[in-house]
Amino acid sequence: MQKSRGQSRRHGRRSHRHNPWFRQHGSNERNNTRVQQSPQGSSHSDDEAPSTSSSTAGSSSVLDLPGYYFDPEKKRYFRLLPGHNNCNPLTKESIRQKEMESKRLQLLEEEDKQGKADTNSDRLFTVNDVKVGGSKYGIINLRGLKTPTLRVHMHENLYFTNRKVNAVSWASLNHLDSHILLCLMGIAETPGCATLLPASLFVSSHPAGDRPGMLCSFRIPGAWSCAWSLNIQANNCFSTGLSRRVLVTSVVTGHRQSFGTSSDVLAQQFAIMAPLLFNGCRSGEIFAIDLRCRNEGKGWKATRLLHDSAVTSVQILQEEQCLMASDMAGTIKLWDLRTTKCIRQYEGHVNEYAHLPLHVHEEEGIVVAVGQDCYTRIWSLHDAQLLRTIPSPHPTSKADIPSVAFSSRLGGFRGAPGLLMAIRQDLYCFSYS
Repeated sequence: MQKSRGQSRRHGRRSHRHNPWFRQHGSNERNNTRVQQSPQGSSHSDDEAPSTSSSTAGSSSVLDLPGYYFDPEKKRYFRLLPGHNNCNPLTKESIRQKEMESKRLQLLEEEDKQGKADTNSDRLFTVNDVKVGGSKYGIINLRGLKTPTLRVHMHENLYFTNRKVNAVSWASLNHLDSHILLCLMGIAETPGCATLLPASLFVSSHPAGDRPGMLCSFRIPGAWSCAWSLNIQANNCFSTGLSRRVLVTSVVTGHRQSFGTSSDVLAQQFAIMAPLLFNGCRSGEIFAIDLRCRNEGKGWKATRLLHDSAVTSVQILQEEQCLMASDMAGTIKLWDLRTTKCIRQYEGHVNEYAHLPLHVHEEEGIVVAVGQDCYTRIWSLHDAQLLRTIPSPHPTSKADIPSVAFSSRLGGFRGAPGLLMAIRQDLYCFSYS
């Protein structure tokens, strides 16, 4: 989900000491259970261990038997068989899945005690992949709605029903967030492109005198990422991250600047005060492009940082002195752009290979990320403390990783902060207690 930036760049921060999110789940990440193993020393070959072994169930420490698993519910040992034989219901993988599901259900019970939220006054642009191929697009306007009457009305786009979306960003062409910038994959003989869709296309009724804005498309094949510029040095421009190249395109004139890179560009964001475009690459490199330089010239690479894995998200903080980045190894780092040093690292994020976003909210002083394990984690921006862990409402699956969006004003302008979570066809709200 891509959150509208309307009213989102406000200065001022709230102390986490008064934030109810700081009162729970800080230790959940350290309570993972696992199958215990020990050196060889058992000669039992039955499916169940002798009943004498089960006498240890009631004790505080369970005896480790090689090749056996102790079930705390049945209070017995069961033999572990190797491999993933479908005829064998008890393997290490099945035990791990069972333990993960048990942990998820336990956390969900704790979440139910927190209460759910009213809804968000901002808009969300949604992309819903359909089974037959392609995508449906929609804008959720949540102003004034209350749960449980929350509804998501999807509007199928008549122009690109069979196109997959690689990247999406709000674009401010006529006014703030007037358009949506989509990077679409090619299909058959049709090349990929970047398209600007007026946000008014997704509104069932238009106010008097409000006409749909400009719709235009640019042939840009194979874009991994995109970003819209609010910088006066690149007015009415957007960038696309390609394989070993960055394109900066003017919507008004169609003029393009091309900057060669050594790797695929997976994440991008324009600075607003400084004339810089920050890029995160598959190689782990983060670099900034000086927008005042010509593409054929030298010296356009202004800043260089380095991660150990592919960078999936870059977020510039409001004062533009720091940058937050996450990568495919699950590392989240806060960088000082003046010294190019890492000043803080946020532990607990889980990622192995997925292109996952990172959400930074300075007003509330939090960092939000969803891992490949389908857990949403919230950290304190200021001290990197893990504040809350929210399990997926659905059984854990790498094919159903939730999408989240945070709002500082759920339920309207005077509302409280909260989190919206989308998974499959469902939308969930989480607020302060």
